[in-house]
Formats: sequence, structure tokens, C-alpha cells
Amino acid sequence: MMKGIIRNREGFLNQIAKQLGRPRISASITRPSWAHQPQLEALKNTTADELLEKLQDQCKKIHTDIYMTDVCNLPAILDKAVTDYGGGPIVTWKDERFRNWGLSTLFTQQWPQKGIDVFEWDYTKQEKNIGNAEKANIGMTISEITLAESGTVVMFSEKNKGRTVSFLPTSSIVLIPKSTLVPRMTQAAIKMREIYLKTGKVASCINFITGPSNSADIELNLVVGVHGPVKVSYIVIVDQ
Repeated sequence: MMKGIIRNREGFLNQIAKQLGRPRISASITRPSWAHQPQLEALKNTTADELLEKLQDQCKKIHTDIYMTDVCNLPAILDKAVTDYGGGPIVTWKDERFRNWGLSTLFTQQWPQKGIDVFEWDYTKQEKNIGNAEKANIGMTISEITLAESGTVVMFSEKNKGRTVSFLPTSSIVLIPKSTLVPRMTQAAIKMREIYLKTGKVASCINFITGPSNSADIELNLVVGVHGPVKVSYIVIVDQ
């Protein structure tokens, strides 16, 4: 992937400083040491099992179905979720984890034999990917970080993980490795920072998605599925 080139940065920043009526600040800024950090204390000592229970409870509030399974039973659970949502077409990311979890046969044989079309995101096909997502009944993605407190999944977009897979299809199925569970937004931000320091890169787009789309803008009447999937299922994979 080509890296962007920054041009005329110094002149641009100098112009801003001039408009502010002060010289450029070029020295590094010392991070403040806060006397109180309540965001780090909430759910601080919560275990992975307790986080899972909190996620289950939250899913009831955000109109989201949730399943628990191990890797061995994942194909059967996923097949059931797809059947409950009316079958295909299905659009998925191109992600090695699907194969590692034993889903290749389901994607390439079992579902096609049932007449369920499965489209895998292919960045070389450009706009055709979006067309497949638009006509798909189900979009299938994987959560990189999962906020138990709010029931929020975090999607990292890249060339093989188009963001439209999560919001253009009628329904969404998100696979959630149990190891991705964190208490809340604070820990998610810390984890993203750790990922950046380890890999030296950040996703081109990061989406925080909490169940199906909702809106109560008109007379405070809740409407589900206004600008995204009408139905959402989380499938938690016990991997620890």
C-alpha cells in the first residue's frame, strides 16, 4: 500500500501559528498526570466470563441475538444463524480466520449446494464488491475488539475487509472471538494503541457498531434498521 506524502506542512503550520498570534510550538508536550482517572476504574477487575455475561445482558437491550460456541461447533451455529435470517446471498470479508475456524467447506460447498450464494470481498473487483454487498441478505464480519458494557463491535477496514459488508446487507452476523472482549471504550482505545505500536499501522477506517441501526429522532419512537442492518447476530467463539 502506498503511503501518503505530506506537502507544505511547515508553511501550513507556520500560518496557523501566525493567525493565533504566537510562535510555533515545536518541543514535545509532556503528557499530564491526572489525579483521578475514573475511566480506568470502571469494570477494572472484571473477568472474561463476567464480561461475556455483561455482553449477553446488553444484547437484550440492543435488539441483538447472541450465540456462544467453540470452534468445533461454529459451522453448525453459523449455519443455523444464516437459516434463521432466511439464507443468502451472503457477502463476507476475505479473512484467513474463516478458514482457520473450519468454515471453508460451509462457504464453498454446503451453502452453494443449498442455493446460497457466497461472495467474498475482493478489492481487485472494486465497485462490484459494493454491488454484492447491496444485494446481500447477510453480511459476515469479525470483531477485532468487543466492548462488553455497550455491546459494541469494532471493525478494522482494509483492502480485504470492506466496510460496506457491515452496513449494506439486510442482516449482519458478527463473529466475536471471546479474547477480544474488553470492558468499555477506554480499554478499546488502549488496545488499539497497543496494536499500532506492535504493527506500526492503523486501519484505514475503524467502525464502532452497536447492534442494528436505531433511530428515535421522530417523536422519540424507536425505529430499528433505519440506516443499516435490520437484524444483527453476534456469535461468540470461545478461544481462551
